[in-house]
Order: sequence, then structure tokens, then C-alpha cells
Amino acid sequence: MRGFVTDATVPGGLRLTDGLPEPAPAPHEAVVEVRAFSLNHDEANLIRRRPHGWRPGQDTAGVVVRAAADGTGPREGTRVVAYMDWEGWCERIPIAGHRTAVLPDEVSFEQAATLPVAGLTALRALRVGGALLGRNVLVTGASGGVGQFAVQLAVASGARVTAHVTRPERAAEVRALGAHHVVTSLAENAENAEGGEGGGVFGPPGPSEPSDSYRPSGPFHLALDGIGGPLLPQVMHRMAPGATTVLYGNIGGPAEVRILDFAGYAPNSRLMGLVSPIPDETKGEDLAILVALIADGRLTPRIGLRDTWDRTPEAFAALAARAFRGKAVLVLP
Repeated sequence: MRGFVTDATVPGGLRLTDGLPEPAPAPHEAVVEVRAFSLNHDEANLIRRRPHGWRPGQDTAGVVVRAAADGTGPREGTRVVAYMDWEGWCERIPIAGHRTAVLPDEVSFEQAATLPVAGLTALRALRVGGALLGRNVLVTGASGGVGQFAVQLAVASGARVTAHVTRPERAAEVRALGAHHVVTSLAENAENAEGGEGGGVFGPPGPSEPSDSYRPSGPFHLALDGIGGPLLPQVMHRMAPGATTVLYGNIGGPAEVRILDFAGYAPNSRLMGLVSPIPDETKGEDLAILVALIADGRLTPRIGLRDTWDRTPEAFAALAARAFRGKAVLVLP
């Protein structure tokens, strides 16, 4: 069987190899023939840290070629999306039924492969905020893998969504996802994507947005931040008293948070570090929710790069260079 292993001697630290062992499923595990998988930012860190010969891969979609021996889970021939811990970037995988969701015909393997890590992170982070109907929600890194799902899911929940992006040219993209406001900075008196200096922290409304719906600076009931670094305190300064900031990543580096970031801006607000793979037992249920939203048109995965699976190292290089937005999907023959 073919698949990827870590190898520090080759560019990108990944090598596609032959001769991997065929899956040896436990009684509660099916065997899935992989048709597509996607990449996540933190997997690049895992590849650098893991020993030679380790097998990466979490986001996968494919077809069940052998049902679980104990009779649980999807039947043979069923199209599924699966959330792996590792060893997902190969031709065949063993997977427990509670980590899979069945795909209807309306959902492609490529769309489904974007969901496990990024989709569940967005879904579970938004749940922290409880009922979101009519609430103000902030999503940082809104054009990224998690951010694109968070914006769409928050809008579908009835929230008024402010999307933070790093460049003005990305404003139209996140507005197409349904964001009501778009900003490029959370700092005081900043120039933003939809207005120049003096237009308020979040700039004036977009061209299709009624001026009376404009709210210049929150406050927010819930914020989702995958950037961290110096942006995190700025996010917390925009929160309402008792509100919640969910930190699910730190691609912006370490963040320094002081008690004044709470007391001086949003008293008794909360900062939560989300470990999105927990709980494990409901991964399949949550994937099924996301799959159904794609099928009925309320959720559209943004795929920024499609390629064949043998070009996975090149896809990681493009991801590191921020050469695309959204998700990278690799397809097997």
C-alpha cells in the first residue's frame, strides 16, 4: 500500500512510499479506500516534530471497502468522511464508525475532506457561545480554513458576524461567506477594509449593507480567534462583560494577556482554550451536521488549492507561503 511517511532527508519532510502494511482493523473498525484528504496548518508542525517514518493525516474522505466485523458503522460501498488521529494520507485506512459520517450524493469527496479538523473546530467553538440568534460574533482569520466555516456557521445560526482579515483585498471574499462587517484591524483608529481612517474602528458598512445596520465597535458576545499573538488582547478589548473569547490556534505566536485586558475592557469575560478533538465519541455526529449543511446549500467549503496527492509536499509549501486561502485538498486516483 502507498502512503506518506515523515522523512527529514527530503524536501518538506514527507515521502510517498510503497510497501506500507495493509490496514488491520479492530472489530469495530471499517476499512475505507481514501479518495481525497485535506491539510491543516498544525500538521506541518507535527511533521517536523515526529520521528522518521511517522504517518500523518487527519482529514479524509472515501468509500468503505470492508464493513466493521462487529456489524457497527457504515456498510460496504458507503461514501464517508472520516476524522483520523494520524495515518490518513494513504490508500486505505481503518476507522471506527463514531468517527465517520455518511456522504449524500450532493457532497463530493473533496468538499467532505475539508471538514474534520477545521469544520469541527468552528462548530464546537461556536457552541461555546450558546444561542447566537441576534448576537454579535467576531471571527479572526476569517478567510482561513477554520474561519471560513466559522463565518458561515455563525451566520446560519442567526448571528451578526464581524470578520477579521489581514488584507483589504480579502474583504469581498468573506462578505461572500455572509459576514456583515469586515475589518483588517482591531486597533483603535485603524484604517480598515471598508473605510478609511476616521470611519470608526470597523469602518462604514459595505456597499450592499444598510447604513442603519452599522455598529462601529461591537461589543461581542463571542469571539473565535485562531491567530493569538498581539491580536488576542485586542480581541478581548472588544468583548462585552461576561462574554467569551475562544482561542483555538496561535499562528501569530505567543500572546500576553493581563488582568487589565479583562477588567479594563470586558469585566468578567472569559478566555477559553479550545481542544477541538474532544469529545471523540461525537465526532461522527458533528461531521454529519456539517455534511447536511453542505448538502442543503447553507455551508460551502472554500477550497483554495486542488492537486493530486503525490504533490502533498508542494501543497504544504504553498500553505506555508500563504499562497491560497481556504483549504488545500489532495485527490487520489
